[in-house]
Amino acid sequence: MEITIPYSPRELQQEIHTNLAKYRWAVLSIHRRAGKSVLCINELIKRALTNTMWNPRYAYIGPTYKQTKSIIFDYLKYYAGVIPGTKFNEQELSCLFPTGAKITLLGSENPDSLRGNYYDGIIVDEDAQVNPRLFPEIIRPALSDRKGFCYFVGTPQGMSNDFYAKYQHGLKDKTWYTKIAKASETGIVDQEELDAALDLMGQKKYRQEFECDWVASIEGAIYGDVIEKIEQKGQVGRVPYDATYPVSTAWDIGISDKTTIIFFQQVGRSIQIIDYYESSNEGLPHYISVINKKDYVYKDHYGPHDLEQREFTNGKSRREIAYELGLRFKVVPKLSIEDGLHYTQLLLNRCWIDMDSCKKLLDALRNYHRKFNDTLQTFNAKPVHDWSSHAADGMRTLAVGLQELKNEEQIPQQFADNNYNPLGIQ
Repeated sequence: MEITIPYSPRELQQEIHTNLAKYRWAVLSIHRRAGKSVLCINELIKRALTNTMWNPRYAYIGPTYKQTKSIIFDYLKYYAGVIPGTKFNEQELSCLFPTGAKITLLGSENPDSLRGNYYDGIIVDEDAQVNPRLFPEIIRPALSDRKGFCYFVGTPQGMSNDFYAKYQHGLKDKTWYTKIAKASETGIVDQEELDAALDLMGQKKYRQEFECDWVASIEGAIYGDVIEKIEQKGQVGRVPYDATYPVSTAWDIGISDKTTIIFFQQVGRSIQIIDYYESSNEGLPHYISVINKKDYVYKDHYGPHDLEQREFTNGKSRREIAYELGLRFKVVPKLSIEDGLHYTQLLLNRCWIDMDSCKKLLDALRNYHRKFNDTLQTFNAKPVHDWSSHAADGMRTLAVGLQELKNEEQIPQQFADNNYNPLGIQ
């Protein structure tokens, strides 16, 4: 008996269905009103009906049980309801096909409900809102014995979440399928409607929801606009090392946090950022070894003001320790946060940044943001301290160093000069 499911995929949906058949893992960033929920449900139905294994099991996971029940279960009943013998369970939000295959709808707020089950495939909707524990701790083991698939779907909500992390992983891993579907490219929503949405929602929210813009969705982003501006001007791309100019570095030094190093060259008024390094739980010898292994001739090394703080163990400052290891820092003065951010925004306008070697730096600068205070209805003055802070602080060291120390004598150096006397010994 031939059964026709009332689903005629759009061109975008058909393209995605075709590619999903080739991949076990996928990240799909799809604009609003493109039909992603319908796509996901029909992908699960197709997989369930064509699976010849014993008792196939599939799951659709939304951010909350309530959201999943109110929207997705109706889709499941509509498209799967035409199949004779299919049974729906309203209590557990599931459908059981006459073949024995089963699709269950779940909310991510209770990830432990998936423990102990096996699955042939899972789709996670609005992954940016989902507990990051869900995939590595629960979903991945549940797929192992049947070698099941998992597809992550949603729209961007900034870069400090697991959806963005999975997308970045997928770009580098050829076993993953990644897709960004922008409203301006798919043609699913007509231009008149898009214009009306833009007028109502504003530029940033519109770009998040309809253009799948990772940066625009970062509420309170400090450098997001200026990074976008220099990208549009072609200042983010391939920026090779020019051996005719010396290299300088700007640091943010962490104790238990990350230490970051920005490598740059001054070419006229332009700042060419050619390289970037970050690590954690390493001492100064490690980082000095890193820079000495690079085939650069160095000029200046800008360090943060806290280099002057002395260690409890030996009574020496990190500046003195660096000097003993062959590196002379120029210590950048401490300014207010606002002044530092201002200098950095101005400097970024004349920066050229290598998109490959400085990718982590670019991601951090895009993500660096202030948190919105619901009580005061304004953004906090102090930026959020997270994974992006250390790279952003290194950039601030660079900007403040060039501004505040520009009148100091600039002497090229590969290693520390012998005239520096940090201990003040006569």
